[in-house]
Formats: sequence, C-alpha cells, structure tokens
Amino acid sequence: MAKKDGGEIAPALIGFAAGFAAEFATRKALTFAWTRATGEEPPTDLESPEVSLGHALSWAVVAGVGVEVARVLAVRAARKGISGSPRAELSS
Repeated sequence: MAKKDGGEIAPALIGFAAGFAAEFATRKALTFAWTRATGEEPPTDLESPEVSLGHALSWAVVAGVGVEVARVLAVRAARKGISGSPRAELSS
C-alpha cells in the first residue's frame, strides 16, 4: 500500500483511478457477455428469492473474479507505467 509520507500519493491515486476504470469497463463487458450468452440480464439482487441459486452463484463468481482480475492488472500496469520498472514497487 502507499506510504502516507507524501511520496507515494500520486501513484496510489493513479492506481485507484485505473482500478476504478477497469472495474467499470469489465462490469459492462461482463454484463454484455452474460446477456448474450444467457439471453437475460444478469441478476441485480443476488439475495432475492426470485433469483435462482444457480444464477446468483454463477453471476457472483463471474463478476467477482472478472472484476478483480481486471482491477489488479490495471493497477499493476498503471504503477509500472509510472515507475518504468515492474519491480520498482517492491524495492521501496
């Protein structure tokens, strides 16, 4: 995580913005893919008794894993772009 001494604030903010953008774009892409594959919108209220357990669990896994992978990759790419070295964040 970023240090609070002021030297690491910019990379942390850029990483946050990259993660947020990746999450937004991935969720839109996953929603589109789910709709094309199943013919229906993904469930929005996973706890609703009107949503089958299979659909709720499937969407939770797809969305959770997909969004988190995209977010991690985006944050790492943003930090690599800032530092110019893939291992720069480990050396501090």
